This record gives sequence, structure tokens and C-alpha cells, in this order.
Amino acid sequence: MVIIKTKYLSATNTKGSRIKASANGFTVTIGYDYALSYEAVHYKAVQALVAKHSLDWDISNMGYGSDENGDYFFTFNHSVMGA
Repeated sequence: MVIIKTKYLSATNTKGSRIKASANGFTVTIGYDYALSYEAVHYKAVQALVAKHSLDWDISNMGYGSDENGDYFFTFNHSVMGA
């Protein structure tokens, strides 16, 4: 199972706010796009991760959630639990 984690990185003296996406040893960091919603900017980082590493992952139908730290976790909807 692939889980893509995205994390908000605060601005520093030399860099603006960013979002870092990582999965299976791949990472990418993008600048924070304030024109987007919080969820959308995290998804934009997922898109950048897939593009940067030419990953053959269909991210068009992902589920996501966040934890108490504000980190997001994106998963693929290929596994479903039965009732």
C-alpha cells in the first residue's frame, strides 16, 4: 500500500512556507500556494511528487485525512473493507 504524507514547513529567514510530500523514499518540496485551500495545496504537493519522479500512480481518486499535527495522508481507493 502506498501512503503519501504531506507536511507543512514553516517559513524561515531564507525560505517561504512550503509543503513537503513523501512516499516510498521519494520526496518533493513545493512553495505554499496561498491561492489554494489548505487541502488543495497539500494535493498540489502530491501532484508535484508524482510528476517529479515520473511515478505511474493514478492519483485522480485518492482518499485523504489529517492528523493532530496537521500532516495529511493520501491513499489510493483500491482496498475496501467489507461489512
